[in-house]
Amino acid sequence: MTELTIQQLEATHLLACKVARAAGDYLREDQLRRRNVTLATREKLNSVDLVTAADEGVEKLIREAILKEYPEHAFIGEESYSAGEEKRFLLKDEPTWIVDPVDGTVNMVHMFPMTAISIGFCVNSIPTVGVVFAPFLGGKGTLYSAIHHPQGGAWLSEFGHDGPSTPLPLTSPPPPLPVDAPKGCLFFGEYGKDRRDHPQSNLTKKATNFVNMATEIGGREGKGGMVHGIRSLGSSTMDMVYVASGQGDIMFEAGCWEWDVCAGIAILLQTGGIVVDSNPPPDLGPTDPIPMANLGGRRYLAIRGCSEDAEGRSAREQQERLVREVWKRTERLDYKRPV
Repeated sequence: MTELTIQQLEATHLLACKVARAAGDYLREDQLRRRNVTLATREKLNSVDLVTAADEGVEKLIREAILKEYPEHAFIGEESYSAGEEKRFLLKDEPTWIVDPVDGTVNMVHMFPMTAISIGFCVNSIPTVGVVFAPFLGGKGTLYSAIHHPQGGAWLSEFGHDGPSTPLPLTSPPPPLPVDAPKGCLFFGEYGKDRRDHPQSNLTKKATNFVNMATEIGGREGKGGMVHGIRSLGSSTMDMVYVASGQGDIMFEAGCWEWDVCAGIAILLQTGGIVVDSNPPPDLGPTDPIPMANLGGRRYLAIRGCSEDAEGRSAREQQERLVREVWKRTERLDYKRPV
């Protein structure tokens, strides 16, 4: 096993924040240049799975900056992975950076501000440092970051024209989950890039899940969740950090990749949240502890951190109860890695 000190993790966090800001400046300047020009895109899987020169330019910027400081570390980036022939899950226990240079490319094409630069760092296959920078939110961007460690922390910084704000800690005691959750929760999910249309397609199942979660209690043959709202931001990274920061309660996602969620998971874990498989493990008993999601499994159900409730239930008890309630109301999704 690899052991890194808190000082070493602080150094990787500082570098990731610096590089994310530089990448954000790159994207902001790119957007300014194209105010009166349509952004050139290429399709990958289909017309909603897009890549731009900016995606590739930002990944190159991040990769070069990180490997200059840490040439011995492994690096997994969305664009280089997508362009390569190797499609296996590449993460091993060695220190590894997992990067999505632009999560929310479709949003960026439409100048919708939910676009994020996601830089995650794993140690022993666990997301340990997470930095997510949304360059179009606020004056000059909003930065979510964390070091997942007993001596670490999680922070929110906003950048205005006068410089950065004082980082806001995200680890203050969060409120308990709603008593009858998912009733009263804010639920995040995405339709994703798989748009095939048949009764058992992932798209059809996701649409069913969203309606189930929104429907009144007792509706949909008992599957109604009566959540306060459904939010689809067009960026799994932003969905995850909003739940990690307590600005949402549940993220239910499938079909995305490790670079979409790695940085957000590091922040979520440090703020007391959990992330499990959005499909229940097949042999899990009704009282068995629920394991953490496989980072490369392409299915993620995240629940925000919370404090003990009025009935004395611990945070983990509330979270696992809510996971099982979500599982009762959702269809099983079938996403696999390409072979």
